Amino acid sequence: MTKVLRTPLLETADAWEGPVSSNSPRDVVHDLAEAITPHDEQERQAQAFTLDWIASGAGLFRIQPPATPDPHLCVYAVLVDTAARKVLLADHVKAGAWLPPGGHVDDGESPREAVLREAGEELGIEAELHPEVGEDPFFLTVTQTRGAHSHTDVSFWFVLSGCEAMALVGDPAEAHELRWFALDDPTEWTDPSRFDPGMLRFVDKLATLWETPGTVA
Repeated sequence: MTKVLRTPLLETADAWEGPVSSNSPRDVVHDLAEAITPHDEQERQAQAFTLDWIASGAGLFRIQPPATPDPHLCVYAVLVDTAARKVLLADHVKAGAWLPPGGHVDDGESPREAVLREAGEELGIEAELHPEVGEDPFFLTVTQTRGAHSHTDVSFWFVLSGCEAMALVGDPAEAHELRWFALDDPTEWTDPSRFDPGMLRFVDKLATLWETPGTVA
């Protein structure tokens, strides 16, 4: 899976949660992006790109599949089992890589609502945002997608509560397989090409948050 969006913005923000500086969904997305603490220079650049993109007045939400407008806004739902120190990834059908579940933010939908909706649709669960990480996006990437109709995804990565023993119902149209990856096992992460380009940096940022030595660079 890969991500990118744009669309006419709603004039009301009644359904939007999170820090708001006005009644505009655009301002909500801006505040979520601005609140992220970049982990490295690449994330700082992604944040600067995203803030400039939002300020430009361009559409933020995908209005026509597969990629109009380009770029557009997406979310990743990263389920983390804190006790087992594992993260859930999906062998994505279209991307040909192991990615967190996720997808596009609908027009007028808050990113927080979108990530819970995507987790429900792709995993068959009532998802919950991770209490140790918080309700805001933890990580931000700007990525060129793989495969046909390549485009740019501006993606908020949210951390959700997970458990390796939880019952999951995958969507075969989205993923061939669901699998838990051990955060502290370097052998799981030796081939970056298997994952989203930001995945190893996300794992390293999560390790830093938990004050544990990162297993990936």
